[in-house]
Amino acid sequence: MKLAVIGLGFMGSTHVKAALQMAGVEVAAVCDQDEKRLSGDFSEVRGNTADPGGSVDLSAAKKYRAVGDLLADPSIEAVDVCLPTGMHERTVIEALRAGKHVLVEKPMALDGASADRMVAEAERQKRVLMGAQVVRFLPEYAALRETARSGRLGALRGAIFRRRCAAPGWGVWEGGGAFDLLVHDVDFLLHLRGKPEALSTTGYCDNDAGIDILHAIFFYPDGADVLVTGGWLNRGSYPFSMEFTATFERDSIEFSTASGAGVMKCPPNAGYAAEIAYFARCCAGEPNRLCPPRESADAIKLLRLALEARGRRGEKIACTI
Repeated sequence: MKLAVIGLGFMGSTHVKAALQMAGVEVAAVCDQDEKRLSGDFSEVRGNTADPGGSVDLSAAKKYRAVGDLLADPSIEAVDVCLPTGMHERTVIEALRAGKHVLVEKPMALDGASADRMVAEAERQKRVLMGAQVVRFLPEYAALRETARSGRLGALRGAIFRRRCAAPGWGVWEGGGAFDLLVHDVDFLLHLRGKPEALSTTGYCDNDAGIDILHAIFFYPDGADVLVTGGWLNRGSYPFSMEFTATFERDSIEFSTASGAGVMKCPPNAGYAAEIAYFARCCAGEPNRLCPPRESADAIKLLRLALEARGRRGEKIACTI
């Protein structure tokens, strides 16, 4: 598959590094307005988990400064959109109309209507659209999914998902800490459990202080409720971490990068490589059952509802998505 990566910031450079290591995927083009990044020099790129740094060989990739020029290239089969979230809808729809398959970095959008328009356009154009929900492809989260579906530990009785870091200091992030971080966990709970019947949310937001935290309980008819908690804790230095605890009838399983318990032993970028490889298989005709775009749209709607409920200080409200 001839893939073009649009936007070479933290996530774009991460995707490039993963894709360059994969058989069956060719980074045929890149698009950015920064000449150093176009050359493969990512030394000034910053992110919340690690600084990619270093450089990669992009000598074989075509270089584009304008998205429209890239989309007019008939040799490009698929695009990986890693632009700021506010640019996703326009870019994704233009790419779909240009006949490209599209992988779009999370969050797909900041509101459900925008996400729905992208999904509808993909269906009209008969092209693959996939949200880059990398947590679905991380080995520990994949193991949790398979444990729940296999029933080997009995029924799920409850779960906690947590993800936090400092507010990003390398640029402006649309959507705050919730859409930066917790959209992953909201997406995964939908993947694991489906839509809840109700939710209750508390938290605090002070953009000037770099604080945007959310504590959301999602209620299910069987009583196996899920807590999603975390966000941006302050400005300055605070390491990124993620974790979960899932309690089943016969045992509990836990993963945490903060404590060192279950720290991933997989190679760097393994989750991103698995994500892109799955996208490539879908472009080749495999049905997208693992990460369908309507589920990514539902995650945005559910997180938006949770943010609206935060102002109600814990009042339990119906899930209306």
